[in-house]
Amino acid sequence: MANINELTPTEVEQIMKKDNIVVIDVREDEEVAQGIIENAKHIPLGDIPEAVSDLDKSKDYIMVCRSGARSMNAAKYMNEQGLKVTNMKGGMLEWEGEVIV
Repeated sequence: MANINELTPTEVEQIMKKDNIVVIDVREDEEVAQGIIENAKHIPLGDIPEAVSDLDKSKDYIMVCRSGARSMNAAKYMNEQGLKVTNMKGGMLEWEGEVIV
């Protein structure tokens, strides 16, 4: 089992402006309704297995959830599928950047 890299929310905010970075929020609909990182792609955790085949393997993915646990599970799964994945440590609880509602 590969170790998944983790970044702090501040580090994520700094690198997410790069073209090759895609932020994926795996929280449920009602959680995302309270605010999501701008330009993040919402794929609920339960939908990740079927969504993986549609993701571009040339991109780098940063996984986000409320606290960092569910997104780590998604990151491990996606890593096993050959995607380049990083987890955002602390999740949205520690995110201090802009969110859209």
